[in-house]
Amino acid sequence: MRKTVDAMGDACPIPVVKTKAAIQELNGVPGTVETLVDNEIAVQNLTKMANQKGYSVTSEKLGENRFRVVLAVNGGAPEQAAPEETVCIPDARRGNVVVAVTSGTMGSGNDELGAALMKAFLYALAQQDTLPSTVLFYNGGARLTCGGSASLEDLKALEAQGVEILTCGTCLNFYGLTDQLRVGGVTNMYDIVEKLTKAGLVVRP
Repeated sequence: MRKTVDAMGDACPIPVVKTKAAIQELNGVPGTVETLVDNEIAVQNLTKMANQKGYSVTSEKLGENRFRVVLAVNGGAPEQAAPEETVCIPDARRGNVVVAVTSGTMGSGNDELGAALMKAFLYALAQQDTLPSTVLFYNGGARLTCGGSASLEDLKALEAQGVEILTCGTCLNFYGLTDQLRVGGVTNMYDIVEKLTKAGLVVRP
């Protein structure tokens, strides 16, 4: 069986996510997944993913900004059906990993790039096998849970998987966004401090 994935023009980590979805569609039948991408970073990311999963992988440059990555997938139960993953997801959530988002951008240097990186981060977070227990949004990060945010669908996907999405009420009020919250609930500084100090791990993008 052969699957073809068109990831041309897709930003990281979408090519990897699309390829994983195609692999799952094989339903345990041996086959190949061919993914088309437009940059070498995507090729490297797909190759790394294939190596981690034990798939054979080859890649070639088809032309200017056009690459093909082919994964040979062995037969067996699809990843999503693996019993250990089904059990480990809630166990990982009980490990109490908290993600603290304090800005609408990720990193410093260029705000346009930073906004794109933050969007990609939240998208990738929603695709992880091991999910955080809570994602906190405060200061500039509060805008990401409100109307007009490009990350609302990804945050709703996290919430649907049992991740607690909380936004600082003081921050919403300061930015005039109290009536604009579109995902998750409102929290306060006491709860934010409690979540952070009791977390097994705090991740700040």
